[in-house]
Amino acid sequence: MAKFWLLKAEPDTRIVKGKDVKFSVDDFESVKTSPWEGVRNYEARNLMKEMQKGEKALFYHSNCKVPGIAGFAEVSKEAYPDFTAWDPAHPYYDPKTDQDDPRWFMVELTFKSRAQNFVPLALLRYIADNSTLPPEIEYIGDTGAKAIKAMDLVTRGRLSVQRVDGKAWDTIVQLAEKGGWEELDLKPKKGGAAPRQPKKEKVAQKKEKPPPRPQRKRKVKEEEESENESESESWEEDGDNVKKAYTPQKAKGSTKRRKTEDNSTNDLAPRRRSTRAKA
Repeated sequence: MAKFWLLKAEPDTRIVKGKDVKFSVDDFESVKTSPWEGVRNYEARNLMKEMQKGEKALFYHSNCKVPGIAGFAEVSKEAYPDFTAWDPAHPYYDPKTDQDDPRWFMVELTFKSRAQNFVPLALLRYIADNSTLPPEIEYIGDTGAKAIKAMDLVTRGRLSVQRVDGKAWDTIVQLAEKGGWEELDLKPKKGGAAPRQPKKEKVAQKKEKPPPRPQRKRKVKEEEESENESESESWEEDGDNVKKAYTPQKAKGSTKRRKTEDNSTNDLAPRRRSTRAKA
């Protein structure tokens, strides 16, 4: 059964130990055949050791502004020891490896073609995150969408060498040939953050906090006036969920003031009981 692969390379300049490790699709097309040296991950190494001559691979731009599939390649030489691991001047030198018992291996890949339409990782994630396909890429069908969703590229991501299912390979080839997603908004969906609560709900939550301890009255002769003020404030807080400033009005005469206070006491008494019940 034919196997398909994906191998990553960095298209942008990056200096390691004084050497540029950049390798873009332009570089690949220029050299035609290249050893895939420098892999220092055991799982990736083991996958390369499985590769057989003639098997096909996706060439992937990684660690760049727009990562994605840039071309197609073929395995032209099966795994053999990666001698760059023994070179102290090489960016990926490994002092723990031994030439008599090599730890790292590499294959050789031959460039086959560029992707007519660069297939960005953002598009593959868009397909994986949505339950339906937009009209622009309906041509891949449900089977193609399922294959993309199962790719290690969108489920695991960081591994530099990956297996690719045959259906996923066919879907990538379709996308590279037909394109059509240029007008799609490929920005990832926002998730994970809890929705903000409406302002009223926040105020209601504040109401559930233990009420502040009532202030002691300074003078006994001010008790009646202070009590009326306190009752008015408590009622306003219960009714509107917001504590408002209270400004008492001066009485014009002693008789009128006394009558007013008596009425206020009668009106506010039920509210006072209500406040205690809530406490």
